[in-house]
Amino acid sequence: MGNIQSGLNQHLERLDEIFATRGDYVQTLRFMQQMADNIIRQLVGLPDWENGKVDLAEAADHIARAEYYRWLTYLILLILDLVICLVTCLGLAKQSRLLLTTMMVFGVLTLILSWASLGADLATAVGISDFCVSPDKFLMNQTKDFITADITHYYLYCSQTLPSPFQQALTIFQRSLTTMQIQVQGLLQFAVPLFPTAERDLLSIQYLLNSSEASLHQLTALLDCRGLHKDYLEALLGVCYDGVEGLLYLCLFSLLAAGASCAMLCVVPRVLRRIAARERDYDDMDEEDPFNPQAHRMAARNPGRSNLHSFCSYSSSLGSQSSLQPPTQAASNAPVSEYMNQSVLFGGNPRYENVPLIGRGSPPPSVYFQPFSNAYSPSMRANYLSMTEDQVRHFGNDLRA
Repeated sequence: MGNIQSGLNQHLERLDEIFATRGDYVQTLRFMQQMADNIIRQLVGLPDWENGKVDLAEAADHIARAEYYRWLTYLILLILDLVICLVTCLGLAKQSRLLLTTMMVFGVLTLILSWASLGADLATAVGISDFCVSPDKFLMNQTKDFITADITHYYLYCSQTLPSPFQQALTIFQRSLTTMQIQVQGLLQFAVPLFPTAERDLLSIQYLLNSSEASLHQLTALLDCRGLHKDYLEALLGVCYDGVEGLLYLCLFSLLAAGASCAMLCVVPRVLRRIAARERDYDDMDEEDPFNPQAHRMAARNPGRSNLHSFCSYSSSLGSQSSLQPPTQAASNAPVSEYMNQSVLFGGNPRYENVPLIGRGSPPPSVYFQPFSNAYSPSMRANYLSMTEDQVRHFGNDLRA
């Protein structure tokens, strides 16, 4: 508008020099100058929008960037939760303490991230909810320093019953332009035939007035509340309904992720304790197994513990043999007890079924026959132990014959 004012003043000054001899034309030029000054005053009376100017494109870029990182963060958190669950199930199936311990560490990390995201979502949802309770009052408090309350109220509510605060200024602007155009048209009709040099300046003023009228129509459309009020309502619906609903869903996701992490951190230690107890039981069973070579190596490393297990196994086998021995006559009990004492004294193995006859120090078979039980004496025992395997075999054949 400053360019239009400066151009109009230049043309009016030249026309004032041209129409110096005609007072009526000079008076018309003064009236046109007053109309131009009146238009400038009405435009200056409009609020200073520079103080409340916001670059919506830049704000949209910031919001889009924040939304992208938010989406990426939650996608990574979801993938991490799924991987932890799958690897935890694999560790439970394989009963691997290393996998379960590693997943416990990642579970603690996921738990921290879940609670942090839950806190951030709740804080954002609460802040937006406070704004959505009374958005009109919030905006009026933010703009009260550079925009009057009637203008803010006009845009926030945009009621047909409310008068536009710009109606008076726009009306004066329109009337002043119309008056100036009428005056220029009269000068072109009556003054140009007398002052042909004034036609160029009058046509330039007419062009400036037509451009000002087009700018007036654009300004009227921009100052109308309907377009801005529609955008305001759509923004409120998007933020206060869709935005808060989305934040609540994100809070639910973070809460479920935190609950799953807590459940895993509670279950995995118990599973680890059970796996450790089961491994201890398997180790004890392997140490008691005489056919396990690893048990023999462990017994060689821990002789005291192996002797204890041997004594316990010998006692249990001794008790089982004594319990399974059927009651017989008194004469047959003496050789059996004497044989058991013999096996203990000479280092015999209680499991004597798989040991050779000479190696286990057992008495000759004749001792279990009733007719020869009384003939068994300590001298016979000494002679039997000194005999070789072939001699024992011949001795048994002779007895059977």
